[in-house]
Amino acid sequence: MSRSSHTFYEFFAGGGMARLGLGDGWTCAFANDFDAVKAAAYRANFADAADHFHEGDVWALAADDLPGRADLAWASSPCQDFSLAGGRAGLAGGRSSAFFGFWRLMEALDDFGRAPRLIVIENVVGLLTSHGGADFAALGAALAARGYRFGALEIDAATMLPQSRPRVFVVAAREVPAGLTGDSPFHTRAVRAAHAALPAETAAAWVWWRLAAPPSRNTHLEAVLEPDAAVAWHSPAQTAHLLDLMGPLHRARLEARGRGVGAVFRRSRLEDGRTVQRAEVRFDGLAGCLRTPRGGSSRQAIVVVDAGRVRSRLISPREAARLMGLPDSYLLPRTTTGALQVAGDGVAVPVVRWLARELLEPVLLPSLDGEGQLAVRRAG
Repeated sequence: MSRSSHTFYEFFAGGGMARLGLGDGWTCAFANDFDAVKAAAYRANFADAADHFHEGDVWALAADDLPGRADLAWASSPCQDFSLAGGRAGLAGGRSSAFFGFWRLMEALDDFGRAPRLIVIENVVGLLTSHGGADFAALGAALAARGYRFGALEIDAATMLPQSRPRVFVVAAREVPAGLTGDSPFHTRAVRAAHAALPAETAAAWVWWRLAAPPSRNTHLEAVLEPDAAVAWHSPAQTAHLLDLMGPLHRARLEARGRGVGAVFRRSRLEDGRTVQRAEVRFDGLAGCLRTPRGGSSRQAIVVVDAGRVRSRLISPREAARLMGLPDSYLLPRTTTGALQVAGDGVAVPVVRWLARELLEPVLLPSLDGEGQLAVRRAG
């Protein structure tokens, strides 16, 4: 391993998007996921997977399964119970309780003197408000009890990619170097409210991480789309049915366009005391938040308007991958459902890269030893 390389563990790794975002300056010492489809995608894309990837339940792992002492433990734990679509069961929910399987490993590593210097927990923004903030407070208390200082950043992938995908990143560190705290555009109202609701003893461990905004996004949804001839388009009847699902506002929005590409997603709305399905369209250059096939929203569609003519189709797996920042060289599962599952359950690659470059790597910068020389700690 290069002396300049940082090491990390990736829990709930999915198809390895956090690994891709961290980049070549990081070495994966251990990765884990329970889902067979995602595990297969990880193995297909990383030649060294056999050396460090473990498929199975995080609760079945022990500290001895984790090699060395990593600089970072990354956990994109299952988010369904923190989302509006998942019933907001919070940390007590069956899926999100996987977080505690991860956390008991961190506690065991700490007991053995091998705790990571950094922990990043990525989840939906509902983590900040689940159970009136009690779940977030419990998470903060757990981190603080093990000597970590922590703070949260709400980052929307739309700052870097043509997809609206807000996520919260809880960054916890044993040491907070000077110069890495201060204001950030990612200290959103939700983050500030979550901090304000913390008990005093937990709030004492809070860090207002300084993270600058990236350069303005210059990629439009249209730029990630496949050529027309490479995708299957809806029939005129299917397109008409999609338009019929639009309420007056969205239908007027579409009819006002002379030309444009929009994203359409379906939602259940309560109208006149009954639940109806509605199609909603946006022409702001962004797709809506990608979901897994079993998530709370159906697969998104694309509409193309040109001089009054409207065509529509479903978003393709490769387009979904591009909306997550995956390169076209990334090997997707062969089935559409599998590919959309890997993409929709992942973390946006450019967001991880920005977070790593602007915050995580500076936190881990080598320090000077007693003789004024750079001291570089290596895992293991």
